[in-house]
Amino acid sequence: MTSPADAAQYTAALAARYHEVRTLSLALAEPLSAEDQCVQSMPDASPTKWHLAHTTWFFETLVLRASLPGYRPFSEAFAYLFNSYYESLGARQARPERGLLTRPPLSVVLQYRAQVDEAMDALLATSIPVELAATIELGIQHEQQHQELILTDVKHLFSRNVLLPAHSAASLRPRTAPVALAWIEFEGGRCEVGHAGAGFAFDNECPRHAVLLPPFCLANRPTTCGEYLAFIADDGYRRPEFWLSDAWATVQAQGWRAPLYWREIDAEWHIFTLHGERMLDPDEPVCHLSFYEAAAFANWAGARLPTEFEWEAAIGSAACDGHFIEAGRLHPEAAHPGNGLLQCFGDVWAWTRSSYDPYPGFRPFSGSAGEYNGKFMVGQLVLRGGSCATPAGHIRASYRNFFPPAARWQFSGLRLAREC
Repeated sequence: MTSPADAAQYTAALAARYHEVRTLSLALAEPLSAEDQCVQSMPDASPTKWHLAHTTWFFETLVLRASLPGYRPFSEAFAYLFNSYYESLGARQARPERGLLTRPPLSVVLQYRAQVDEAMDALLATSIPVELAATIELGIQHEQQHQELILTDVKHLFSRNVLLPAHSAASLRPRTAPVALAWIEFEGGRCEVGHAGAGFAFDNECPRHAVLLPPFCLANRPTTCGEYLAFIADDGYRRPEFWLSDAWATVQAQGWRAPLYWREIDAEWHIFTLHGERMLDPDEPVCHLSFYEAAAFANWAGARLPTEFEWEAAIGSAACDGHFIEAGRLHPEAAHPGNGLLQCFGDVWAWTRSSYDPYPGFRPFSGSAGEYNGKFMVGQLVLRGGSCATPAGHIRASYRNFFPPAARWQFSGLRLAREC
């Protein structure tokens, strides 16, 4: 059994992590005006103010209401305004209409966060059961997911503004020599995938199970902007032979001719970033690709996308040492020379060829948290590895991100695979 001293130490560490994550969310919002934080640029994105309130609603609804005696909700109306998709917890503001919430104002949302943080301090000062600690950890991880969404949603919003404003100043490292594409072979065979060992994992990462993989090769680094430019120059967006049927229909309907946020000015390509628009760097990983574009590029390159199991088996126990949100760069950085697989984590999410399906024996979280992942397991593709907007303490080899195949506003790119 856990000793009282060990339990107190664990609760203190949980409280410290809670405040660290909550503080980072406010830091990401700090450069934004109240007007910036209210607007919604498309149905798939949400206003920053809504993200700040929704992550607070999670702790109030799933933790404080049930577990802190005498807790009084900040506003009963918030149960409707800031629920995301939890059917078991009642009706909610329609997702495409979150940008209509000019009220409550940002100042009240910040008061809401402050009240919930104070109540969480009171709760975390007590002895809490294991099940409650697990829900609090889920809430922390949930807020980290929304930190990435704050940045991707603001980027999309600012890209629609003719002024092309910046979220923050750039913090880029000096350029290094380009890393040539190389292929790394893997034996395949019987491999274990899924979460293993101690530490947090989402329900969709479990249970750990065996898969059988034939030999395969992975590119040593993600595909670069320069390589993708060659695809564009070869009329890649005008040649249907590279595209899946739904993909080609989407390209035609949406008029895609380059990745999201790319713009050709006087025969030179520029890219919009969270630091404003700048010239395209051909050596940095290409990002803001849909699955459709990633798969079409792979076909053009005579390769394919890896399965999520190939990706996880190849990565193995590699350290999560890429460029994450804490670096402040907020844009993928060119690979630095090294051996083996480079940029496995951070910088840019890697699309895989795997549908977002349940693992054999999958069991969702209990209670309302069971709606967190499982009900989205249809019509989505898996991405792996994290991005420059992912918190460093949030990612791991078994982490499964997922989006529909046409989504482009995330920091999504690709790493090529092929048979050996």
